[in-house]
Amino acid sequence: MTQDVLLTISGLHDMAFANPEENEENEPIEVITPASYYWKNGKHYILYDEVMEGIPGVVKNKIKITGEDSMEIMKSGITNAHMVFEKNQMNVTYYDTPYGQLHVGIHTRKLDVNVDDERIDIAVEYGLDVNHEATADCRIAMSIRPKAQAEEAISGK
Repeated sequence: MTQDVLLTISGLHDMAFANPEENEENEPIEVITPASYYWKNGKHYILYDEVMEGIPGVVKNKIKITGEDSMEIMKSGITNAHMVFEKNQMNVTYYDTPYGQLHVGIHTRKLDVNVDDERIDIAVEYGLDVNHEATADCRIAMSIRPKAQAEEAISGK
């Protein structure tokens, strides 16, 4: 895999179970962003910057994938967090935002990591607790591809 990659993140937070009286549709979110990929000490690293709408500044993100059973997302900047996703485990962290600190629990039910020479695909399903209350069932899919390959796929070549 090359250093210059495109990262696609698709996610859905189903909050219906937390607020059953609210029947709003949960819209999936998709982000495609340039990123840097590194392989170091038997781990995959993906680094990218995130801009938050309406808030000045940048969030530096680092995704660390260890084998097939563990993924970490570390955020620093205008928000700070170290989220750990491990199959069938509950992990807690503090998530610092410009509006205050949240106590976040992540109960990972599913974590599938598929790696080959030209692509990394990740699928995660987890329950999210915020300040000790169940908040959402979440699904995230990530795809990391060499930038040139991803651009060819987008342009249809």
